[in-house]
Amino acid sequence: MGRICILIFSFFLCGELAFAQTYEEMVKKSYEYSDAGDWPAAEECLKAAMRLEPANRLNFALLTNLGTTQRRQGKPEDALISYSAALAQRPHDELILLNRAELYTEMDETDKAIYDYNTLIANDPAHEQARYNRGLLYIKTREYLLAQTDFEFIIDADKDAFWGRFGYAILEKARGNYDDSETIFNYLADKYPDNRRILEERAELYFLTKRNGRAMTDLNKVFAATTAPSAELYMLRGRVKLAQYEKESAAVDFKKARDLGYDKETVDRLLKESF
Repeated sequence: MGRICILIFSFFLCGELAFAQTYEEMVKKSYEYSDAGDWPAAEECLKAAMRLEPANRLNFALLTNLGTTQRRQGKPEDALISYSAALAQRPHDELILLNRAELYTEMDETDKAIYDYNTLIANDPAHEQARYNRGLLYIKTREYLLAQTDFEFIIDADKDAFWGRFGYAILEKARGNYDDSETIFNYLADKYPDNRRILEERAELYFLTKRNGRAMTDLNKVFAATTAPSAELYMLRGRVKLAQYEKESAAVDFKKARDLGYDKETVDRLLKESF
């Protein structure tokens, strides 16, 4: 049945493409499919447009969009090929470099992601997003002084910069300076009470300092405001529940995290502790 559905879909899609023959029409179709969340159809339209005009100077933009549609479909290797092809045409393009760096991060290719952020920062030393993202990667690799340099650069440029302060709070938590980290998180939470990322990071801090009731309060707010919680969010809530001896409920969260792609070995180990 699945194969029949695919064939039917392909038939109708090919029919649509037959009526839209020009490069511009293919691009317009890709936008329409993207807006509708039909990523496979958007992908086919982008490929069709580039087949029609392989030398079009705007194909770098189509390749970028193609990479994004492939990421949305869970096809990181294909997305990497598309982004890299776009960069071959525009090697210093900010948007493409950001997209590929984020993709490398998703693929756990930390060194390659840092390389792309290095390129962005070399082109624009004040690039806040690149410095913040690179700082987080330096935390991951335990290069804390390098992370500190990036966050300080952001704050020096703007003492009220959210990403600089938020990054610093995450850094201090990673260093084990929990009091300093909590001070910054509390300041940010008062200023941005509906920011889910602040609440999630502070919940982890509360968990690390064995204040599980406070952790659950923050997590309840995050889950109430989130339509599609991440695997990491389910894992954190599961750990808090396990610490509160709510083992059955914790197991439900761990299984959900596993279904969303969290490391199976880690989940299975925690599931054993839940029974």
